Amino acid sequence: MYTQNEMQWVSALSTRPSLESALKEVIEQADRLLEGPADLGLIFISSAFASEYSRLMPLLQELLPIPAVIGCGGGGVIGTGLDGFTEEVEGSPAVSLSLARLPGVQVRTFHVAAEQMPDLDSPPHTWVDLLGVPAQEEPQFIILGDPFSSKINDLLQGLDYAYPGAPKVGGLAGGDGTRGVALFCNYRLYREGTVGVALSGNIVLETIVAQGCRPIGRPYRVTEGERNILLKLEEQTNDTGFGGTERSPLEALRELVQTLSEEDRELAQHSLFVGVVSDEFKLVLEPGDFLIRNLLGVDPKVGAIAIGDRVRLGQRIQFHLRDARTSAEDLEMLLDRYQRSAEYSGTSSAGALMFSCLGRGEGLYGEPNFDSRLFGRYLNNIPLSGFFCNGEIGPVGGSTFLHGYTSVFGICRQNS
Repeated sequence: MYTQNEMQWVSALSTRPSLESALKEVIEQADRLLEGPADLGLIFISSAFASEYSRLMPLLQELLPIPAVIGCGGGGVIGTGLDGFTEEVEGSPAVSLSLARLPGVQVRTFHVAAEQMPDLDSPPHTWVDLLGVPAQEEPQFIILGDPFSSKINDLLQGLDYAYPGAPKVGGLAGGDGTRGVALFCNYRLYREGTVGVALSGNIVLETIVAQGCRPIGRPYRVTEGERNILLKLEEQTNDTGFGGTERSPLEALRELVQTLSEEDRELAQHSLFVGVVSDEFKLVLEPGDFLIRNLLGVDPKVGAIAIGDRVRLGQRIQFHLRDARTSAEDLEMLLDRYQRSAEYSGTSSAGALMFSCLGRGEGLYGEPNFDSRLFGRYLNNIPLSGFFCNGEIGPVGGSTFLHGYTSVFGICRQNS
């Protein structure tokens, strides 16, 4: 039994093939679990329903008026079924609905079109004016974007500038490839831009960003680079210092591959990434200290490597590998760390959101519901919902980034 001043989250999931039936099922289930009126709703709908995206908001408004609601379409959805178990439904019809009762919390939803965004040289107050959310309220954000038109990296950079240290989690919507994406905000359907909600007051949004990679070899320092192209690297020769031979990135990579096991050499053919160190002041690096970026291509003539991010001189990088075992171990380590911290502080969570890459799930692990079940093993009885994304939003090293092949969790609780 919840008291009047206690935060409550509930999650519901339906896999009925009819949109009306699925929506009625999740509303009935969530309404039955929630003790009192909802202050916020989050709805995620499978791209299997893409032809019916335009019907979702009118139906929801008729069946369940909520003061604030956001959501989007996804390649798959995550929610809690009638049996109480969290499921990740990939590639088939499904609707997930979370309702939250948030006493003492200010809830502000927003839609931002790319053309409305200030220039990145603009002062912080221009971003505050755009969202209508005062920075002194210390808001925390859930953000859902269109992968094509949202200019999401500029938005995240601007919001970090205007709201430094504010947690920001979310993901980029998915469609069926022909009918486009769908973003929902306060019963309106948007086909572009970004929707989100700012939560401030008696709420704490904590984050887990599981990138699922393990470092190989030693770190390198970038000694020559241009835009997103690595041209020269200097190898770290001991735990704290550099001074190794300067070489081309491709030469360094070839030497590294020769030292790998046969299994890892095979893995490097298709699952090789570059980790960019997020905290330049940290000397001894651990998993979680890297921002994982795609290796986009190589130029054999000059030995250059292109990665999915801009590079700076003096930046440290390290090559990484990703596989199912590494992804599982990485998430388990982060969940264990979070659980221990929560137990030490005596805090308890009310609800959680999961934003997982389309490249994870059953395709990566060979079994369904892997990340969500692992979450439930460490943080049980916490309602969990979310969707499979075209890019995941979460913080690393104090700044917010767009990730790939990642599972990002946003865990909500009241201030202790």
